[in-house]
Amino acid sequence: MDIRKIDDRLDASPQIALEDMTAIAGLGYRSVISNRPDDEEPGQPSAAEVKAAAEAQGLTFRHIPVTGTSMGPEAAAAMRSALDELPGPILGFCRSGTRTTCLWGLANAGKRPAADLIETARAAGYDLSPLRPRLENGPA
Repeated sequence: MDIRKIDDRLDASPQIALEDMTAIAGLGYRSVISNRPDDEEPGQPSAAEVKAAAEAQGLTFRHIPVTGTSMGPEAAAAMRSALDELPGPILGFCRSGTRTTCLWGLANAGKRPAADLIETARAAGYDLSPLRPRLENGPA
């Protein structure tokens, strides 16, 4: 697994395998967020399968599926709610970790300076600079 620290509550990862859930729980995570739509790629486990594997390890699961074009205010609000409500630490994943990190940035827009969000993501290997206008103007 390629897990990257985003902040004190959230780490991001590319797609996880169902058999990774034991290790994820062993690393101390208490919640998992999936940002992948079902059937995005052949062979990818469904959200229901990931949820079952997470819950079997005592983890809380939330599904906030997005594509590159569906990261609107509703998705950012759903991510903000998840970050506020779920027990941490939280592991979020998508195909590469980028959408999870983008949603984290949008969920924090208006709460932290855009430059700080962009730099935090950059340090983890993700580029939020294309989102700068949205990060500067708040969560809308």
